[in-house]
Amino acid sequence: MAKVTWAPSSIKDISAIAEYIAKDSLSAAKNMVNLFFEKAKILEQHPEYGKPVPETKNPALREILVGRYRIIYEVYTKSSIGILTVHHQSRLVKSNPSFKKRLGR
Repeated sequence: MAKVTWAPSSIKDISAIAEYIAKDSLSAAKNMVNLFFEKAKILEQHPEYGKPVPETKNPALREILVGRYRIIYEVYTKSSIGILTVHHQSRLVKSNPSFKKRLGR
């Protein structure tokens, strides 16, 4: 079983997403946040569940699509995974400060 850790910036991403969605619907915001955590929990048993991030050639960088968002994570080892960012699909990932330095790896 892999340990999944969330970067502080990824938690901030989720908070910002929840605030934005809550402007229209508090229940939709709660559902989206729950869905992010449910999808990430799958990684504990299946670290390579997501597909490789197409913007990089690093096979350890992977993503899970959740609605219009991408949970981008790195498989450090089979027992250690780090969630790097939760990013809207319409935005360029290279513009995300949490992810910029990993693009070149």
